[in-house]
Amino acid sequence: MKLRRWKALVGGIVTSLLVACGGGGSGGGGGIGGTGTMRIGLTDAPSCGYDEVNISIVKVRVHQSADAGDNDAGWSELVLNPVRRVDLLTLQNGVIESLGELPLTAGSYTQMRLVLAENDHASPLANSVVPTGEDETALDTPSGQQSGVKINLDATVSADQVMDVVLDFDACKSVVKAGNSGHYKLKPVIQAIPLLTTAGQGVVGYVDPALSMADTRVSVQVDGMAVKTTAPDGNGKFVLYPVPVGTYDLVITAEGRATAVMTGVPTDTVDYTYVNSAMVPIVPGPAPLGLRPVVGTLAPATAAVRALQSFTAGPTVEVSFGLVDSLTGAYTLALPIDAPLKTAYVPSPTSITFTADAAAAGLYTLEAESDGVVKTQPIDTRVAVPPVNFSFP
Repeated sequence: MKLRRWKALVGGIVTSLLVACGGGGSGGGGGIGGTGTMRIGLTDAPSCGYDEVNISIVKVRVHQSADAGDNDAGWSELVLNPVRRVDLLTLQNGVIESLGELPLTAGSYTQMRLVLAENDHASPLANSVVPTGEDETALDTPSGQQSGVKINLDATVSADQVMDVVLDFDACKSVVKAGNSGHYKLKPVIQAIPLLTTAGQGVVGYVDPALSMADTRVSVQVDGMAVKTTAPDGNGKFVLYPVPVGTYDLVITAEGRATAVMTGVPTDTVDYTYVNSAMVPIVPGPAPLGLRPVVGTLAPATAAVRALQSFTAGPTVEVSFGLVDSLTGAYTLALPIDAPLKTAYVPSPTSITFTADAAAAGLYTLEAESDGVVKTQPIDTRVAVPPVNFSFP
């Protein structure tokens, strides 16, 4: 799975959280005596251009060794019978679907496998997508996904205790189009987030209901790396959950609006963080200059690309993620030309005022990644941007 460097920071946040709270694994195997329970759930970030993204889950496997192979001893399995077909796009805005629970020998667990059903003659649409305005079509899953999508895990199951782990599936980054073939491929981007509480680890707020559109995105980020993303509901409410304990930049992008960032948003294990109320919605300013298209190619086509923007006095945030054609490597981004907006988090605000950073207007860094190798290219969207191509050895 790609995006390993980008996900590494999320793993670091989870690891430090677990160590601080005494709930995390050391990264090694070995039981500590007795039996506990791992309860497993599934959630999702918004998808891009799809009305449904369906996957069929056969089972979830866990192991104490991060290096264990498919056929090694020591795997424990949560088998879903019957196979669970889930539309990932129904699991947004804090919704978590329970997959079940698994009794485990107490100890540290460092690897998880999500095993998917195969599309075959008996069930040709076990995994499928419904592109917006089009018919349902099969979602190709590489054979390795039938043996299990590998997910890094850092969790400790204690004797006579329940450990909750949520699989955060990013459908937007996981579905790729294969040229004009009409085929779509699943390239899973998933992280496993241990839950230490049912009371906190979440960010809740409201945008102007006029921004309750399919392409509006709300995310919490650290150093330009998105940790959790969602879309507001019809009333403008957004729920980012679960989110590891820490301090984040809240980033809002919406069609016709400037990128808006709220810095210093905290999360804890006591309660959700409410950044505002419905009576004081977040209203990013208009972007009269519109969007600048940025195109290019990636070689190999399995590489990934995103656009970062840095405020004059910080922070740096991810504004857009490029969907890459799995056959041609072509990608397209649409980036705001207008100045980004910034404000600082304050508890229970009676008003929210953003300040434009004119010096950052139109300035971005494209970042491409392939197998842990990263390349960057600065661009200025105030003028036409020629194709930006990246090639990796």
